[in-house]
Amino acid sequence: MAEVSNKQVILRDYVSGTPKESDMVITTSTIRLSVQQGSKALLVKNLYLSCDPFMHLTMKETGRLTHDIFCSPGSPISGYGVSKVVDSDHPEFKKDDLVWGLTTWEEYSLIRDPKSHALIKIHHTDVPLSYYTGILGMAGKAAYAGFFEVCTPKKGEYVYVSAASGAVGQLVGQFAKLAGCYVVGSAGSKEKVDLLKNKLGFDEAFNYKEEHDLNAALKRYFPEGIDVYFEHVGGEMLDAVLQNMRVHGRIAGCGMIAEYDRAEPRGARNLTQIILRRLHFIGFTHRDYDHIYPDFLEFVLPYIRQGKIVYVEDITQGLENGPAALAGLFKGRNFGKQVVAVTSL
Repeated sequence: MAEVSNKQVILRDYVSGTPKESDMVITTSTIRLSVQQGSKALLVKNLYLSCDPFMHLTMKETGRLTHDIFCSPGSPISGYGVSKVVDSDHPEFKKDDLVWGLTTWEEYSLIRDPKSHALIKIHHTDVPLSYYTGILGMAGKAAYAGFFEVCTPKKGEYVYVSAASGAVGQLVGQFAKLAGCYVVGSAGSKEKVDLLKNKLGFDEAFNYKEEHDLNAALKRYFPEGIDVYFEHVGGEMLDAVLQNMRVHGRIAGCGMIAEYDRAEPRGARNLTQIILRRLHFIGFTHRDYDHIYPDFLEFVLPYIRQGKIVYVEDITQGLENGPAALAGLFKGRNFGKQVVAVTSL
């Protein structure tokens, strides 16, 4: 079969600090649209690519030590995406299957080991395929597992979500409301705060950038304390939260975006509160809960179809605009889940 051109987003060099557009370069190579017989490999056409905070860690020199996905300079960056199988020598996948999982940032990707890429077949196509980069993919699974499995919420409890307008946070808040909880979220702009309160159904929301004293802000919104905190930020936010947790509160550690680009980790000052308040603070990744994915789909799909769960996406068109979209994620430029649309079916 003839070779075709293959546009790629290449990591120029290891990232120091927050990823910038200049850390990535657009190139075009060629690829053959077939796989070698006996290789058990897949060739996929990438449709949507997901921009996620964890990708920062994979682009650093220490990425091989800190994450199971690793990007090396001169190669396409890696992340989650939605793809269509072009050719397959693997018994579990066939031509034209739709899948989501780990892929590389290029028009076509050769996947030599589908298991290590955690590829999952897409069976429900009555919802937007882009949802499998977010609400029906890693973000949704993380929100569901972190809130229901880690935090074990009870009706009437007080829930706080940081980075609440992001891919995971917007879902945690809606799950909390479905569970009968009172939920407050924080975000970094007036527009995002309005989104939380007026579209996503949060009881309250505030702009953390306008708060000079986060401890005082949390006391204002949670005068009786916080039962459940869904952690996305770390740093000063975590220190303030620890002072406002109720006894036997639960914290799900999903991310700490405020710490990712720091040369030296910031020391937390209020860790004694974990003991004094008998807190459960558990870090997790969505991969810890792969086994509950069918249960998650059974739970969330009816709500999506009935319009009872809203999911906000910020879709950038074109692989060539991917570096700007990914870099913008770390500056808070996205409004909802950041997705790069590579091509259509």
